[in-house]
Amino acid sequence: MDQAETLRRIRTGTADARAPRRRVRGIAVASGKGGVGKTNIVANMALALSRKGLKVLVFDADMGLGNIHILLGLAPRFNAAHVLTGAKTLAEILVEGPNGIKILPASTGNRKYGELAAEEKLVLKSELEAAQDDFDYVLFDVGAGISANVMFFCSAAQDVVVIASPEPTSFSDAYALMKVLSRDYKVRTFRLVVNSCRDRAEAAGIHSRLVMVADKFAPDIRIDFLGHVALDPAVPQAVRSQKLFSDLFPGAEASKDVARITDALVRTASAGEVDWDAVFKG
Repeated sequence: MDQAETLRRIRTGTADARAPRRRVRGIAVASGKGGVGKTNIVANMALALSRKGLKVLVFDADMGLGNIHILLGLAPRFNAAHVLTGAKTLAEILVEGPNGIKILPASTGNRKYGELAAEEKLVLKSELEAAQDDFDYVLFDVGAGISANVMFFCSAAQDVVVIASPEPTSFSDAYALMKVLSRDYKVRTFRLVVNSCRDRAEAAGIHSRLVMVADKFAPDIRIDFLGHVALDPAVPQAVRSQKLFSDLFPGAEASKDVARITDALVRTASAGEVDWDAVFKG
């Protein structure tokens, strides 16, 4: 089935449309700049959620430069590009990661999907709606920066988690990301995770500075401190092994930090249900 046939089925109402039985929570995990460990945190958060008995889908939403499958040592045969063209359904391309988490891999090295077209958004809307009964959480691992796709997925999600590091460039780019989402897309609340820091005090200091800047220049923004992940040698060691650090080294400080972040995320209320009709409008 090609994309044209898929779109015809969606528009005529013949595509699968089950009434959802579970309330899925969609969380976009973003960063102002690359290299801050965002994908690694997403994957380890997914594992922590699955250990709570929750059904988790990780959507590699860096559409042309997907890499979460590499982090996990997976070699998927199909990816999101096959869904967007109508060649495969979402269910047909999902691959299984540690502890039963499901991965929706992105294409790699494909500029075509750097900015999704309206028709492609419609296909994603239909596929995600059809799959939402099967999951409690969908984690969107969006690309770094402020591209159109980043804005799109962050707008779609109920919650936006921003990953930053102690580097000054990461600080300024994280603020820029939140400012654009607030000003242009009415996303007001963000949850901050500081990665690769010495301790909680350093992370809390970064959070305080971000809040101070936002209060002065973008007072509509609310930045909640979700937690930090310690600078831990277990992390690069696990990456080299293509394993998750919280799986390979459950007693490591970074693993404990991710568990605390996940606990805090589960306890917090989301901003409501995903409104697919509002966000997948082209």
